[in-house]
Amino acid sequence: MFTLDVTEEIKLALVQDSFAKLYAPLVAKQQTYLSQWLAWPSFCQTEQDFQQFVQRSLHEYADKKSVTCAIFYQDNLVGNIGLHEINHDLQRACIGYWLSEELQGKGIVTLSCQKMLEYAFGTLSMELVQLRAAKENTASRAVAERLGMSLEGIISRNERVQDRVLDHAVYALRKSDWQEKHSEK
Repeated sequence: MFTLDVTEEIKLALVQDSFAKLYAPLVAKQQTYLSQWLAWPSFCQTEQDFQQFVQRSLHEYADKKSVTCAIFYQDNLVGNIGLHEINHDLQRACIGYWLSEELQGKGIVTLSCQKMLEYAFGTLSMELVQLRAAKENTASRAVAERLGMSLEGIISRNERVQDRVLDHAVYALRKSDWQEKHSEK
């Protein structure tokens, strides 16, 4: 199984069938919170829904279009992170994630994103990684800024989530900027 060790307490693992039974109750518990910013929670609720999600994710991984990982914190599944829209021609990908509300503020997402960026720029040879977040999602926008990403712009009316139409802030990080930042350490 593909795994990335972030810290002793945080691990990223490529999604697998056995995770479906873990996702369903977690997302059910986080339904209201996740639905503020994400469209999929109202459509993905049962173990069978998550089985389909895992299978689709594994097919996209096999096709080199995405890398979707579960986030484990202290051996418990607590969220998801992935690289999607991987374009090997343009050497570009997008990063996305979600985390249980009660675990926010512990650095789990920022550290997990750093590990995925390392994977994107190193293993996958990407030259650019984007992060898109709702304009009003200050927590995700702060993650992008902590990662050293630059705001590229705002896309108006980019996504419908529940009864709202959201604008998206688009952030990006170039491989050269990532390398420069990490060579200073």
